[in-house]
Amino acid sequence: MTAKQTPSKSSEAASPTLRDRAAEAYGGARERAIEAYDSARESASEAQAKAKQGIGEAPLIALGGGLALGALLAALLPKTRAEDRLLGPVGEKITGGAKAAADAAREAGREKLTELNITRDAGTSAVQSLFKGLGDAARVSGEAALGVVRKKG
Repeated sequence: MTAKQTPSKSSEAASPTLRDRAAEAYGGARERAIEAYDSARESASEAQAKAKQGIGEAPLIALGGGLALGALLAALLPKTRAEDRLLGPVGEKITGGAKAAADAAREAGREKLTELNITRDAGTSAVQSLFKGLGDAARVSGEAALGVVRKKG
């Protein structure tokens, strides 16, 4: 054996070890990637099922939420020149109509709440009455407990 052959034999002996380590690392990384993918798919399926259930239970709320989200996105996105050119007058009518509808809905809601005597003053009075009732209930309960303790003592 020469000096030149010795290093190549030792490197050949080391190569399977390095190759094995690389294959092992690749296999482990591949396995973790598959697990992460499966977990993400499962989470997405669960989210989809919850969304379907929520929409099924309250479709009008889902519709309102979708409309609100769409309006928010539309408000955040800048208008383009093409939109202004193509939809200028129509867009202004739509915006004006939406504002008028929102104002009318707000006013109708206020009128109905007033008709039902659900006003700010009535709400304040109801909350005060609730707290007074809770305080009275706590006082009476405490007195009853104290009375029982005194009788036994």
